[in-house]
Amino acid sequence: MFHKTRKPYPKKMYFCIFVNASYVSYCTAYGTCYFSHHKSLISNPLIIMKKNLFIILACLLLAVLTVTGCWAITKKNTESDPTPNQYANTLTAPPLPQSMTFAGEEVPLDVYWVREALDREVIINCYQHSKTLRILKLSTRYFPTIERILKEEGVPDDFKYLCVAESGLENVTSPANAGGYWQFIPGTAKVYGLEVSNDVDERCHLEKSTRAACKYLKKMKNQFGSWTMAAAGYNRGDGGLQAAVDDQKVREYWDLWLNSETSRYLYRILSFKLIFENPQEYGVKLCPAQMYHPVETKTVKVTSSIASLPRFAEEHHVTYRELRNLNPWIRNNRLTVATGKSYEIELPKKAKSDYRDLYKHCENPYLNLGH
Repeated sequence: MFHKTRKPYPKKMYFCIFVNASYVSYCTAYGTCYFSHHKSLISNPLIIMKKNLFIILACLLLAVLTVTGCWAITKKNTESDPTPNQYANTLTAPPLPQSMTFAGEEVPLDVYWVREALDREVIINCYQHSKTLRILKLSTRYFPTIERILKEEGVPDDFKYLCVAESGLENVTSPANAGGYWQFIPGTAKVYGLEVSNDVDERCHLEKSTRAACKYLKKMKNQFGSWTMAAAGYNRGDGGLQAAVDDQKVREYWDLWLNSETSRYLYRILSFKLIFENPQEYGVKLCPAQMYHPVETKTVKVTSSIASLPRFAEEHHVTYRELRNLNPWIRNNRLTVATGKSYEIELPKKAKSDYRDLYKHCENPYLNLGH
């Protein structure tokens, strides 16, 4: 299957051919000159036969020397690269459960297209190692806040995996201008109480955007009757999903024919649930010391505009970088506060915290997850 690559012929091979050809040419020329200067010999048939034989032998010698030299050089040139093969990989199908639920609702894994669709997403998330690994590490920092708010808002805990599927727990912006952890477009964000302005983008505020997402999901649940369909509506939009339901006369997500993105959406969420809740089954080898833990913060309430956030950070004995890291909803180096409005800025309790201090509370920081 894998063939050796022939390298270009080296210059020394051509030199070898040149030397051999020159030597034989010299011998041929010498013999010809010898017979030419002894014309008396030409009339002798025996001598003529010897002359022809000499030329033939010279040509054969040239061919043998040339072929032998080329073979020796080519053999050495096409030998395998001596560099040892360090590549190691195993392609195996990740395991799938016989049954599972999403938000307390049964997933019909006995239906072939449901199982195959889930299999596709599990394979993708198991084999895109760098992205999945980073999400696992970030989850230790962000899941506690998300889980707390989901519980307070009466939304099933499984919806934290929807946040994972939407943004990978990072403040990214999509080509459709959806942004933040929960990927709100600006118009929808404002409808659900999030500020999006030149100085502030609350789609990137973990707590506020999570509460907004809960409101939206509960609205979808009331409209479509199940949490599964609520998740699909979060991706497709209530109008698009309702049109599909009305046209196909089907109210179960698993049976609907939808656009490619929404058709894969729930399965992507389920794949993350499987990996997160069964780390050993999916080859995850991480310990608490390798995760990104929450940074201890203190809250500073701001009721008036701040002309320079770098100076504000300096006054509070932290770096501007720390301020921006802990407050990704701030979009500028200043903060304009309208009359009667206020913001809460998170600052580290300890500037430039030692990374080991972030997991010192863990009982076994070097024990792999799932043990």
